[in-house]
Amino acid sequence: MNRQSELLFQQTEKDGGVDRLQTTNEKHSEARDSIVDSTTHPPNHDPEIGDVTALRTSADQDIIPPGIDPRFLRPEGVKRGLSQRHIQMIALAGAIGTGLFLGSGKSIQRAGPVGTLIGYSVIGLLVICVMLCLAELSALAPVSGAYVRHAEFFVDPALSFAIGWVAVYGPCVSVPSEWVAVSTIVRYWTDLHAGIVIAICLVASFVTNIFLIRVFGEVELVSAMLKIALIIGLILFGLIYDLGGVPGQPRLGFWYWVNPGAFGQGYLVDGSVGQFCGFFSVFVTAVYSFAGVETTSIAAAETKNPRRNIPRAAKHIFVRVFVFYILSLFVVGLIVPSDDPRLLKSTGNAAQSPFVIAAEKAGVKVLPSIINAVVITSAWSSGNHGLLQGSRSLYALALEDKAPAFFRRTSRWGIPHYCVIFQSSFMFLAYMCLNSDANTVFGWLSSLTASSTLAVWIVIGICSLRLRWAMEAQGISPKDLPYSAPLQPYLAHVVTWASSFVMLSGGFYVFVDGQWDVSDFFSSYFTIPLCFGLYFGWKLLKRTEIVPLEKVPVGTFIAIAKANPEPPLRRKKGIVGWFGRFWWD
Repeated sequence: MNRQSELLFQQTEKDGGVDRLQTTNEKHSEARDSIVDSTTHPPNHDPEIGDVTALRTSADQDIIPPGIDPRFLRPEGVKRGLSQRHIQMIALAGAIGTGLFLGSGKSIQRAGPVGTLIGYSVIGLLVICVMLCLAELSALAPVSGAYVRHAEFFVDPALSFAIGWVAVYGPCVSVPSEWVAVSTIVRYWTDLHAGIVIAICLVASFVTNIFLIRVFGEVELVSAMLKIALIIGLILFGLIYDLGGVPGQPRLGFWYWVNPGAFGQGYLVDGSVGQFCGFFSVFVTAVYSFAGVETTSIAAAETKNPRRNIPRAAKHIFVRVFVFYILSLFVVGLIVPSDDPRLLKSTGNAAQSPFVIAAEKAGVKVLPSIINAVVITSAWSSGNHGLLQGSRSLYALALEDKAPAFFRRTSRWGIPHYCVIFQSSFMFLAYMCLNSDANTVFGWLSSLTASSTLAVWIVIGICSLRLRWAMEAQGISPKDLPYSAPLQPYLAHVVTWASSFVMLSGGFYVFVDGQWDVSDFFSSYFTIPLCFGLYFGWKLLKRTEIVPLEKVPVGTFIAIAKANPEPPLRRKKGIVGWFGRFWWD
C-alpha cells in the first residue's frame, strides 16, 4: 500500500467510516502490475492507453478518488449515452419476447391455464430476484459486462472467465435462432425466401449496434412500446371476449378452467403424472421467455447516472412482469381451451399464438396480422439484445485480460466495434435453416439459450452472496451501498438455488421412458460441462484463487461511488410527466 492510501485508510478508520481501501490495493495492484510495471511507469500511466488520469475527467468515466490506485479499474472507451427512459424500456423489452406470444400456447396445452399461470409466476418471481440482486451489484460497480466483471472482483477470476465466455457463447446461438424465428413468422404472409429475411435482420441489427449506443436505446424504446401496446390491446380484447362483449359469442367466464380443466392435457404420460410433467415443462419455456432481462446491466458503463437508473429499472420490473406477463396469461387462459388442437401446431408464426386462436374463434380477422407484425419486432429486438449482451461480455473479458487485447478498442462513437463484428459473424449460423426445418433449428438453439441464461443467473446469485458475506466480514453496513436490495441475502439464495434446480431438472423429459434423444440431452445440459471446463481450465492455467472475503473491494467501490454523486431524478409535470412516470420513471 502506498503512503497516500495508508493515510486515507487511517482517516476513514478514525472517522468510523467503512472505506477499507487497503484490501483493494493489496489485491488489485498486484494483478495490474502484471500488465503495468510500476517501477517503469508512474501509477497513472498505462502503456496501451497512456495517461489514466486524463481519461477520468469526462462524464463517461467515474473519477477515482485519491488513495485508490487509478489502475484498479481499467478506463473504458465507451460513452454514457443511455438515459433513464432507455434503460427502463430496455429492461422491459428484454422481459417480453416471442415466448409470451408463441410459446404460451404450448404451455397452456400441456399445463392448462392454471398450471401455466403458476409456472410463469414462479419464474417471474425468480426474475425479479435476479434483477434486484443485479441492480445492487451494478449500482455498486457499474462496469461494462456487469456480472462478468463482478465475478472477477467478488468471487474468483476463473469464474469471471467461465461466465464471460458462456455469456459470449449464448448470443452466438440465441441471435441466429431469433433470425430463424423471424424467417418462419414472415411465412404467415408470404413465401419470401428465408435467406433474404435473415439478411435483412442481420444488417439491421449490425447497423443498430455498430453506431452510437443511443441509437440502440431509441430503437429498443420503440420496440418496447409496440410490445406494450399490443399486450394492452390483447388483454382488453380477451376480457371483452370472455365477458360476452363479442357479438354472437357467449359469455365464457371461467368455463375453460372447468372443462376441459385447469391443469391441461398433460405431457409425455397420461394421468396426474402427465399433468405434473406438463406443469414442470413450463419452467423452461418461461426461462426462455424471460431470457435477456439481465441486459439492463450489461451496459452499465454506457448508462447515464447508473447508480440511480439501473436500480429504478430493476424495481419497476416487478410491476411490469406481473401486469404484462401474468395478466395476459390469465386472460388467454380464459378464452382458449387447453384441448384445442391448434395449440399443438408449431407453425412458428402467429397462427400458433393462443391470442390468434381466440381471435379466429371470435371472427376478428385483422388481429392475426397485427400480432404477427409485433411478434416480428419482438424476435428482432430479442436478437438485438443478444448482440449487445455478447459484444459487451467480450469487451469485459478483454478489459480483464481474458480475451485478446484488440477487443478493448472502441470506435470514436464509444462502441467496442471489434467485439460487435466478432459477435455478428455468428449470426450467419441462421442460414442453417436453409438446409433443415427452421422450427427444429429454432427449438434446438432456444434450448441452448435457456441453459446459458440460467448459468448467468446462478453467477449473479453467487456474486450477490459473496458481496453480502464480504460486507459482514469487513463490518460494512448495507446502508453504505449506493442501492441495497430488500430481503438480502435471502434473494441471492433464491436466485442461486432456484436457478440451479431449474437447470439440473430442465431436461427431465429425455429421461422419461421412450423419450431419450441425444440432441435434446445435449441442448439441455451442454452449458454445465462447458462452465466447469472453462472454470477449472482457467484456474489451472493461471493459478487463480477465490478472493478472500476480507479482500473483496467493497469499500473501494463505495469510495468511488461517493466520489461520483449523481443528481436526483427530475420529473416533468403535466401530461408529459404522467406519461413518463407510467412508462419509464
